[in-house]
Amino acid sequence: MSDTNDLGAPGHDVAGIRARSAALKQAASLPGPADAELLTAALAELDSAVAALTADAGGSRTPADRPAGSSDAAQQALHSERRLLQAAFAQAPLALLVTDQDGTIRRANAAACTMLGVAAGYATGKPLASLIETKARAALRSRLASVARTGKPARLACRLVAKHGVLDGEIAVSVLTVRGDADRLLVALREPAPPAADSDGPATAPGQHEPGLTAAGLGGATQRFDLLGSAAMLLLENAASSESVIMQRCARLLADGLASWVIVDLHRRDLLRRHFVAGPDEQRSARLAHTIAAIDPAPDSVPQQVCDSESSVLISHPEDEAVLGAGPHGVGLLTLLDAACLLSVPLLDGTRKYGVLTLARPGAGGQLSLAEVGLVEQICGLLSRAVSARRMLRRHTEAADALRASLLPPVLRTIPGVEIASAHMAPTRGREVGGDFYDVYPTKDGWGVAIGDVCGKGEDAAAATAAARHAIRVLGHWNSDPAEVLSGANEIMLAEEFGGRFVTAAVLHLDWRDRTLHAVLATAGHPAPVLLPRDGGARVTPGGGLPLGIFPEPEAASQPLELQSGDMLFFYTDGLTGARSPQAEYFEDSLADVLAEKAQRPPAELVSDMREHVIDFSAGVLLDDLSMLALRIGQLPQP
Repeated sequence: MSDTNDLGAPGHDVAGIRARSAALKQAASLPGPADAELLTAALAELDSAVAALTADAGGSRTPADRPAGSSDAAQQALHSERRLLQAAFAQAPLALLVTDQDGTIRRANAAACTMLGVAAGYATGKPLASLIETKARAALRSRLASVARTGKPARLACRLVAKHGVLDGEIAVSVLTVRGDADRLLVALREPAPPAADSDGPATAPGQHEPGLTAAGLGGATQRFDLLGSAAMLLLENAASSESVIMQRCARLLADGLASWVIVDLHRRDLLRRHFVAGPDEQRSARLAHTIAAIDPAPDSVPQQVCDSESSVLISHPEDEAVLGAGPHGVGLLTLLDAACLLSVPLLDGTRKYGVLTLARPGAGGQLSLAEVGLVEQICGLLSRAVSARRMLRRHTEAADALRASLLPPVLRTIPGVEIASAHMAPTRGREVGGDFYDVYPTKDGWGVAIGDVCGKGEDAAAATAAARHAIRVLGHWNSDPAEVLSGANEIMLAEEFGGRFVTAAVLHLDWRDRTLHAVLATAGHPAPVLLPRDGGARVTPGGGLPLGIFPEPEAASQPLELQSGDMLFFYTDGLTGARSPQAEYFEDSLADVLAEKAQRPPAELVSDMREHVIDFSAGVLLDDLSMLALRIGQLPQP
């Protein structure tokens, strides 16, 4: 820089500076401008103007030596020079930045903002390194330090991170000396020259970028709606899948649709754990994804901050390469991903947080727009609600399974000298808890066998069934009369008021006396069991009585049964007799005949054969759950 002041009196060479500035603008607008020469010339003009202003403001003449009125004229000339310099910098056709010696941007002219696709003032205060690809930042910092130390200009070829993608360009740096102030750096940004008119392919005007640099599939609202629709369909189609599968598929959808890396971290036991990483190109990025997936978020990382605050964070041109944490050898994950834009969104359902989803878009994809940020937040909201709904369904299913297990125990107690087998078939349409139950329990002088059903389905019906089943078990433990047991269960049902629900039931009491099995059967509106004598045939036993939970006196029908060794009792619920064929025929009409054909089979084979038969009969469509219980009388084992 020249230290010579050749301007003389204030405002003396204003016209000359204007003329030379106009000439520089014309030269810069010519094809293939010599950026180094233009930058040097611009620096000389700025240096001369600053020298003139400094000499005028702090010259050797004292106020007493100046002519009258010269102070006002000098101030006006000073302001004029400043406005001229500001206009020359702001309107220069070359993209210019003024930075501190550490690279912090202080000013950016209009050409620089246009090239980067940012609003005026956006770059102010940002490190220059944040505007280039992460892999070249270390080299840039080194060049800046060298220029500040030696005063020699330097150039660096790198890729500039613009709003809609990356630009292959060059950065030229020179020292900007201002008398009376600390030295600054003047930085010029240059894009590649446009192709010649006779070259292959259409020319691209300076400041414009190829459409391929934009985020794939998100050119407008239609594409964003398509991605949102795809996410909704994915969540609906995978409603029965595990949470891990749902999140991984959603992450893959976002990675492909937004040309971004997607990282899913889950909140478990008050800690954020890395769950899944998806890259834009699955094959090439598989190894890197595996590396990043093994690194949990650091306590000071952006995902952890988002998890704690439960608010989204968008960082355009991130300055700190360690905002996602550090990878192998201490390299920032942001550098490994070559990310120029970062978005972290919490996964919340309004009451509970499930984790954080982070998008890290490389510079080639451009900066995330506000519309894309809103799209990601919508998809994260849908994902969170899908996870919440699935967990609620799982809790209900687990509760239903536990309730069903209590009503339909997979293993029944054994009764000496009696072979028992049971089976339950859930309806093929609907997943609500059914109302069937069966049980085998000890009494004070024998054994009790119970089977029953409730009107309706669902949790309320199952609650009524559970009350009846446990009432029968508890009452039967102290009372050997099955009719009195049913009467006591009816009182409990009436006292609880299960919303008009009623239960049908059959209770059998068995006890061995003098090596002879005595049986008493009581029914309360339930189908009576079928007796299969050892010599063949089938006979429906008398039933009757009123269901439990309707009238104060159920009037259970009670009768003794004469059972011989080899006889079998077949209990069932109305789901079996109500099974229908495609021709609208009911299985009840053929029940006795089918049982008579299978009477000589062991109980386990009998209930298995009945399962297959009713499935064939109904063509696999069961509208109600059904239960079966078969007891074959044997001999009391020798003591």
